[in-house]
Amino acid sequence: MTTDIDIRELAQKFFDAIEAGEIETMQNSFTPDAEIWHNTDELIVSPAQTAQTLTGMVKRIKDRRYADRRLTVYPDGFVQQHVLTGKRVEDDVEVRLPCAIICRIENGKITRLDEYFDSAHVAAFRKYA
Repeated sequence: MTTDIDIRELAQKFFDAIEAGEIETMQNSFTPDAEIWHNTDELIVSPAQTAQTLTGMVKRIKDRRYADRRLTVYPDGFVQQHVLTGKRVEDDVEVRLPCAIICRIENGKITRLDEYFDSAHVAAFRKYA
């Protein structure tokens, strides 16, 4: 059984890894068959596809930080609201992405991640992609 403390530690490790650009650590937080869904395209992608996307983001956005983290834990997962901030490498412009993440957890791993963000903010992150 995964405890509230375990879930909090998993959430912290997951987002800290992305901040640090440690995409392998982030990917290892998922079960191999985990589903990752984004509200902007309504597609379900794999952990490998998510790792590929985040690898590109890490190359384009420096000084990444998950600011204003608000974590709520429930028995099978967590919800986190935050603002991802950083600077585009190409032009040193600051960007921000308000977001809400809902994760389902089984045996200490993420089995489902639903990500909600405003597509207008995504455009600034992807400007030079």
